Amino acid sequence: MDARTHISIQNLSVSYGRQRVLKDVSVDLPDRKVTAIIGPSGCGKTTLLRTLNRLLDGMDGVKIEGQVLVDGENIYDPKIEVTRIRQKMGLLSQKPQVLPMSIFDNIAYGPRIHGVREKAKLRQIVEQQLAAAGLWDEVKNRLHEPASRLSVGQQQRLCLARGLAVKPEIILGDEPTSALDPQSSRIVEQRLIELKADYTVIVVTHILRQARRIADYIAFLYLGELVEHGPAAEIFANPRDPRMKAYLTGEIS
Repeated sequence: MDARTHISIQNLSVSYGRQRVLKDVSVDLPDRKVTAIIGPSGCGKTTLLRTLNRLLDGMDGVKIEGQVLVDGENIYDPKIEVTRIRQKMGLLSQKPQVLPMSIFDNIAYGPRIHGVREKAKLRQIVEQQLAAAGLWDEVKNRLHEPASRLSVGQQQRLCLARGLAVKPEIILGDEPTSALDPQSSRIVEQRLIELKADYTVIVVTHILRQARRIADYIAFLYLGELVEHGPAAEIFANPRDPRMKAYLTGEIS
């Protein structure tokens, strides 16, 4: 497997007050692959994801130690411009969060902020990214309707298109199908698999079957520790750590 490193996490620890949620995590995440962060509830999966685009900044009592290197640059360096780091990353949350505006304006919002004003260019971006999210054919005749009229599954794909519109390098998904019906979940999964041709994709999932379907690389957390990581095929076929084996067999969940 081509495993060029895009994100390198080095000795990362996160504490909420006195509670240590991540404990000295180190792992290199490959470029243009789907990495699934898995593990039991409360093991630190979402916390790890949120460190990658500094979404923990400003939270009371949070202490972050260690480094997160993106393209070789430590995003926790005090000199780093946080907005520039976040622009590299598109985020899909558990529940879709559409903006209170039209389908078109949801996609055009980010490019407008970054200075795109030409109507023809904005139309091109909207069509391209809705197509990339697998939504164009379903909404091309209703672009100026409120995004809130879309189904939940369509809203999640709209959020994906909105994230792609600012030309990120990395797509982060925090259990991005947990609020979706099975058909919508499959569509989102398929889009994430296709998008790895151009993006690094990192997904937190509590669904082991989903990790098996979409992941090229696995990072398994247990009680805040990175217990095992590596190519998905190897880990699923031959887990080394007994806790990983127990998770795969359902003994711990």
